[in-house]
Amino acid sequence: MNKKKKLLDAVFESAVTARDTAGHKQLTCAQAFALAKRFNVETIEIGRICNENNIKVCKCQLGCFK
Repeated sequence: MNKKKKLLDAVFESAVTARDTAGHKQLTCAQAFALAKRFNVETIEIGRICNENNIKVCKCQLGCFK
């Protein structure tokens, strides 16, 4: 399995269905940073994957997303 597929699978496995966002999946900011480090990619790549797959970033460490 290639690195991009493994990364995509890891994002989907880490994201959980939120109760308050009409069933959208959510990924915490801390999880996004951890995945980026684990797969040695820029955090923006995790953000792109989330955007492309309607996964919301929550619990932002900067307070930008809730």
